[in-house]
Amino acid sequence: MSAARVGVVTFPGTLDDQDAARAVRLVGAEAVPLWHADHDLKGVDAVFLPGGFSYGDYLRCGAISRFAPLMDELIPAAKAGLPVLGTCNGFQILCEAHLLPGALTRNASLHYVCRDQKLRIEQTATAWTNSFAPGQEIVLPVKHGEGRYVASDETLAALEANDQVVVRYIGNPNGSLNDIAGIRNEAGNVVGLMPHPEHAVEELVGAPSTDGLGFFTSILKKLVNA
Repeated sequence: MSAARVGVVTFPGTLDDQDAARAVRLVGAEAVPLWHADHDLKGVDAVFLPGGFSYGDYLRCGAISRFAPLMDELIPAAKAGLPVLGTCNGFQILCEAHLLPGALTRNASLHYVCRDQKLRIEQTATAWTNSFAPGQEIVLPVKHGEGRYVASDETLAALEANDQVVVRYIGNPNGSLNDIAGIRNEAGNVVGLMPHPEHAVEELVGAPSTDGLGFFTSILKKLVNA
């Protein structure tokens, strides 16, 4: 068993925390439960913000969770270099917390999307994607109603110029600008994406692939070699 400890955060309305914890354990790391009201990150080496509908998506998706007591600890830690991955609602929370630029809005179709989605890995120089090859195509599930990534023209230009687009859709399911499915911060330790890698780690449970494991083996490699 690796000594790497990955915190998995639960907010009121989080749905995918147990799936995320299982994925962390599958690669040999320790999954450490973190509750939204905690004031302590418990000395974890990385943090996963799972998907769901925190606080019922009231106001805006992730807008209330951004002010959770745990975020008072997580935001400065992330700015100091702690690896953080947010998927779906977790991505929305990272944007609301200004750890990532832009925002996630209603799908262009105005319909909820739930399907297996083809993606392309654009950037492997992050704590969460170093196990992939640049240009590698993978399949992960998506399940969201507000997953359309938007940002100003200036922000989009900066993301492209700085190689901060981590994952793109192949066949855009929600109208995201520039087909963006996931981005990173400039340092590469914080990554957010709408698809769900934690739901693509075991073929036995009907996953379309085990491509999601790459995100978890990546963080393990990063922590073990740190």
